[in-house]
Amino acid sequence: MHPHATRRRARPRRLLASLLALAAAACLGLASGAPAPEAAPAPAARADTGTGPGTGPGHTVSYDRYSLLIDGERTLLQGAEFHYFRLPSPDTWRDVLEKYKAAGFNTVSLYFHWGYHSPKRGVYDFTGVRDVDRLLDVVEDVGLYAVVRPGPYINAETSGGGLPAWLKNVEGRARSSDAGYTAAYREWLTEINRIIVPHQHTRGGPVVLYNVENEYAQNTDAQYMQDLQDLAYAQGVDVPITHNQCCQASWTPTWAEGLGAVDIPGLDDYPQSFECQDADTVWGPWGDGITRRLKDDAPVYAAEYQAGAIDLNNAGYEACRQLTGPAYMKYFYKSNLIFSGATLFSYYMGFGGTNWGYLAQPNDVYTSYDYGAMITEDRQLTEKYDEFKLQSHFLRAASRHLTETDAAAPSEVPAPDNPALETASRVNPRTGARFTLLRHADPPATTDDSAVLDYGDGRRLPVRVDGRDAKVLLSDYPFGGQRLALSSSELMTHTRTGGRDVALLYGREGEAGRTVLEYGSRPKAEVLAGDADVSYAAGRGELTLDYVHEGLTRVRITGGGRPPLLLLLGTDATAAEFWQSADGVLVRGTDLLRDARVRGRTARLRADTGEPGGVEVFTDARRLTVNGAPVRARRTASGSLTAFLPGPRPVRLPELSEPARWRQAAGAPETDPGFDDSRWRAAEHTLHADDHGFHHGSLWYRGRFTATGDETGLKLNAITGRRGIYQVWADGRYLGSAQGGVQADSDPPVNEDPGPGTFTLPDAAPGEEVVVSVLVQNMGHNDDWIADDTRFKQPRGLVRAELPGSGADISWKIQGARGGEDLADRKRGPLNTGGLYGERHGWHLPHPPASGDWRRAGPDVAAGTVSWYRTTFRPDLPRGQDTALALRFGEPPAGHRVLMYLNGWNVGQYGAGVGPQRDFTLPAGLLRADGRNTLALAVVAEDDSAVRLPSLVVKGNHRTG
Repeated sequence: MHPHATRRRARPRRLLASLLALAAAACLGLASGAPAPEAAPAPAARADTGTGPGTGPGHTVSYDRYSLLIDGERTLLQGAEFHYFRLPSPDTWRDVLEKYKAAGFNTVSLYFHWGYHSPKRGVYDFTGVRDVDRLLDVVEDVGLYAVVRPGPYINAETSGGGLPAWLKNVEGRARSSDAGYTAAYREWLTEINRIIVPHQHTRGGPVVLYNVENEYAQNTDAQYMQDLQDLAYAQGVDVPITHNQCCQASWTPTWAEGLGAVDIPGLDDYPQSFECQDADTVWGPWGDGITRRLKDDAPVYAAEYQAGAIDLNNAGYEACRQLTGPAYMKYFYKSNLIFSGATLFSYYMGFGGTNWGYLAQPNDVYTSYDYGAMITEDRQLTEKYDEFKLQSHFLRAASRHLTETDAAAPSEVPAPDNPALETASRVNPRTGARFTLLRHADPPATTDDSAVLDYGDGRRLPVRVDGRDAKVLLSDYPFGGQRLALSSSELMTHTRTGGRDVALLYGREGEAGRTVLEYGSRPKAEVLAGDADVSYAAGRGELTLDYVHEGLTRVRITGGGRPPLLLLLGTDATAAEFWQSADGVLVRGTDLLRDARVRGRTARLRADTGEPGGVEVFTDARRLTVNGAPVRARRTASGSLTAFLPGPRPVRLPELSEPARWRQAAGAPETDPGFDDSRWRAAEHTLHADDHGFHHGSLWYRGRFTATGDETGLKLNAITGRRGIYQVWADGRYLGSAQGGVQADSDPPVNEDPGPGTFTLPDAAPGEEVVVSVLVQNMGHNDDWIADDTRFKQPRGLVRAELPGSGADISWKIQGARGGEDLADRKRGPLNTGGLYGERHGWHLPHPPASGDWRRAGPDVAAGTVSWYRTTFRPDLPRGQDTALALRFGEPPAGHRVLMYLNGWNVGQYGAGVGPQRDFTLPAGLLRADGRNTLALAVVAEDDSAVRLPSLVVKGNHRTG
């Protein structure tokens, strides 16, 4: 489908800017986002020099060795990856992105998936769940910057690494400058750049960085990297171009210099590995996690920093969340901030989503791509989200100082008097603000240690740090009208409201804390809540507060030659209850603060509540509205507004697990020797499915041969990808199943016997025709990480068929998804279905099936059958609430596997051979919250087994705004 006919309208200002840029490019060519001059002591050195032809008036993006400069202002990017293609519900894109924003992120990183948009050479679809123009509009509306990553290769543990399956039939090595591949990728980038370019910040949009390729480390071609950038410039890209290099390995090119070099080279760091099954013991086996500087005149860029893990060993994603949980985040993220001096951060992933349909690259992942991220697959917040919120709000509050720092000399670093601990510091040369990392000298240490830090100027600070923890402590830190001399508590955020400063600091429960503030004269300090000892040293002009981190201590400080200050001193858990909106409004309570603004004398909140509870807004406003409704509020001694908010209404779901509410039909007529396959495609020259335009999902083969009487069996080879099987019938009799070949079979030396299976044929008289039926489950395509084609272009489906002992030839026909590359269902796209009979005849769709013998469902399925189950249900979810539902199955069965479809969308695959997953997300948007839903299951049985039908469960329920 051509994008000119399908994409949404461009915003007028962007369209004009884009046309001007393209015209300029045609005449002049476009330069990349050029480095700004090196920072110098004079403030004027911060000004941006612009980015060449096509720069929009008043909007520029450039950089120097310290940071990105957006409209001339130093900007720290703190973001996370989001895969729109793993959330097939555009209405919920905003929900996830608002949760990114609420966590303190100001950026989202976006892969664009070539294969998701292109079912066939020359055909592109950017409508519906593929409307990335809408996606970028939402990013802008939410108030985030965007790093766009259109590949052409993206990896992302998705089928083919994002390359379209039809590319396997194109001459030339992918990820190289070979002519065939070049023509193909130029077609893709032309289509996607047409959408991206008008959304650049230089045109008033959110895009501030453009990433070419992905982890391009092996079998590299520098001319290809250069060509990608030249094409981007020519098509109007004028923000800085980046690349994310893998692994920090010495053997990989950095793309920092020479042909193919990018403006801002970045690095991917996954220090915690993917060993989720060992979450309790693993600690940094894949390096120290410190992002290296690759280019002297560009900022340090942590392009993909580990924020979860793929579940390689079926431990379940909660184990992956534990592997990369708050302890890991505290130690590695804070260490990286101080040791690297990075100011560009993107974490992988913020929200993982779902490998619906056949999105998964089967060697690494199954249906869920939860990734152990801070936001679950069901869009629920976790304790990792809380830790991200603490750190991200700190980065946002301190960004003025953090975007220009130098590593302090060892002699200038506050030294601990306990050798078990170590420190490192960065200092802003303009403001003098100092950031000191405190952690254990031995990274995996688990002891709880104390020390005194000597600042070398008579100042000493008692500190304490637990094992596998780290702190960033501030000193000589100006904020608002205040100056923080030093503190053993960490800063979450500060703001200015109602003529006073408010600052929130925190520490571990039960741990002593000390905070010292500078004043010109003795101020008045009042402890409004909690306990704190207050003293003032007139000779140094220092107000000292000593306290224990318990609950929330509130101290009001006035006078002393500075504006009033409300100092909040809490625990980690208490601080995590706070939110700060983009407008600076500080709020305590609610499960999610989507927005908070003060207009006149009214504070207006958009917030989610999962249960009844209080909310506190630190503002001088007199009135409060939440989600558009006025709320009765009262003022506190802290000068804040408090109110009580209701929780959501309860949800009552229909029971689905009773067989009586299901209808069942047999779904493998292809095994009958008399089945009409006259319209199937003849597999005369090759059995490979991709050669016949069948790229995804189940494949049927039917072969005929004339028996000689000498056949000793049937020997087959099939390649399915990991977790795939194939099943075989002869003259309607089930012969058994075998595991299909996998990616490893493509590694050199290539395995010539992949996915072998030998089957005993029924007796047949000489001259008798025998019909063989084979069902192959194509689980997806290999990635192309090593860029060698052997791996990516490994075939799928049957690859060899022999009749040992016989000279008879088998004539084959093949059938996959209805229409092949010419999609029968454009709405759901190429990755939704395969070639099962029920899929080809619409049994998965919401309307009643036009074929099949549908009867009351039974509890058992026989070996060698495909059985379809269908039911309908109405969830009748309460309005004004965000209720996340899932299908819950029992322990994954060994005898069969299940494909499940919600209103025609393939939302998962279940079974012991597929993965450990039991709960399958029903994405809002695909699920009709107050209407009729159709649920269909395709049960593919290898053995006789009992089918346990699923139930509906609530994964989250919130009153929302």
